[in-house]
Amino acid sequence: MFTGIVSAIGTVREVRQKGDLRAVIDCSYDPARIAIGASIACSGVCLTVVERGGALGDAWFAVDISGETISRTMPGMWDQGGRLNLEQALKLGDELGGHIVTGHVDGVGQVVAATPVGDSIRIDIAAPADLAAYIAAKGSITVNGVSLTVNEVSDQADGTCQFALNIIPHTAEVTTLGALRTGDGVNLEIDVLARYLMRMQSLKG
Repeated sequence: MFTGIVSAIGTVREVRQKGDLRAVIDCSYDPARIAIGASIACSGVCLTVVERGGALGDAWFAVDISGETISRTMPGMWDQGGRLNLEQALKLGDELGGHIVTGHVDGVGQVVAATPVGDSIRIDIAAPADLAAYIAAKGSITVNGVSLTVNEVSDQADGTCQFALNIIPHTAEVTTLGALRTGDGVNLEIDVLARYLMRMQSLKG
């Protein structure tokens, strides 16, 4: 489990196809604190560490990414040089600063506008129809692994929705969200409570 509070930005150093896709990610973690088999959320995707190395502040770790994961996450996410929001798994006793995040992407949204508002950035995102009912104003959502509060929601005639977020300067600086531009894809994870409501509704249907 995660909280959606990003602790580092990683860079995809290398990718190679070997059955699944293997990615090597550079980061500022202490490699002594990255366990083989541990979970790290990479822009909202929970992945398992299969190798690690480097030195304190200049570490790297490797993960294997299945075709299923690639098909459900934003295009270009694993391109060499790509920047990823990283979060190590929640430990008992850690502060829950965001909200409960599973690291399972529910869908891919698209940035429709990124507008400066004061010192912050307003990001408007279009969400697919199958997620629209589970995105609520003042509710929580995870965007590229970052726990955020939805400011407003606008339902569209085709069943999709658009929702707005406010990215404060600190969040823009310590995550990749400050670099989002119109047309960019983003990984979306709905709130875990909404996920269970989705399942209950589907069974009733």
